[in-house]
Amino acid sequence: MRVALTGGNGFLGRYVLEALRGRGIDTVLLGRTRPPESSFAAFIQVDLLARPDFPRLVQEASATHLLHLAWYTEHGAFWTSPLNLRWVEATTQLVEAFCAAGGKGVVAAGTCAEYDWSQGLCREDSTPLNPSSLYGTAKDATRRLAAAICRQHEVPCAWGRVFLPYGTGEDARRLIPSLIGAFRGRRPPFPVNAQALRDFLHASDVAEGFLALLGAGADGAYNISCGDPVSLAQVLREVAQLLGADPELMQSLAAERPEDPPLLVGENLKLRTLGWQPRLSLPKGLERTVSEAREAS
Repeated sequence: MRVALTGGNGFLGRYVLEALRGRGIDTVLLGRTRPPESSFAAFIQVDLLARPDFPRLVQEASATHLLHLAWYTEHGAFWTSPLNLRWVEATTQLVEAFCAAGGKGVVAAGTCAEYDWSQGLCREDSTPLNPSSLYGTAKDATRRLAAAICRQHEVPCAWGRVFLPYGTGEDARRLIPSLIGAFRGRRPPFPVNAQALRDFLHASDVAEGFLALLGAGADGAYNISCGDPVSLAQVLREVAQLLGADPELMQSLAAERPEDPPLLVGENLKLRTLGWQPRLSLPKGLERTVSEAREAS
């Protein structure tokens, strides 16, 4: 197996790269800049949004499998950015070229934002797909197009819908880094929708989920999720305890957000049938994240 990986410089991509290296999987990276600590892998410099010669790129990569993570992910802006549309085009062209060149399997990153969040519990084969954002709509459209292309070429296409990943390297404006910053006195306290139930999964377990899909030659949509909802109030308390801080600093600011779903969790039974299961519980994952944040400062 030789894997062509896109998005290796991203938050999740770095964990996937680490997992590929740990398994000794032959890897070629496609991207604008080489990720750090990737000397074990080949690297092809390319801007996938610049309309490169995709058939030539795929031929140069000479990979048997494609693991496609690259997308526009600027915090906050990605929900409505027109770059989502450009990524639909780039992804489908890459998948078409890869399959036409004899590729053996495609695995790509989807998102929980493809679902109708009013449902709360999201199951791959029964929960309606009704994205409320351009980002979610673009991802769902890409899934449909990529799956159709792969069917035409008789190539399996696994689509991993990622829920709420966290860990070292995520944008500092996201919830858990923001909580760490607030409890360390490095940013002002802020209101949290404390009673909302969410599905958090450490990025290392997300990476293992993608590799499980890759190794199994899986086809179809799979949730990459913890499967066990936890309240934001509990996350807040866990982080405060790890930092020896008073949770009341944030709890006193708790505020409901009617526009937010009270429950968002992904059932992960399909992924578990492949032998995958989360290795880090939320307390252990938060402990690792807080410890690494301290070491970095």
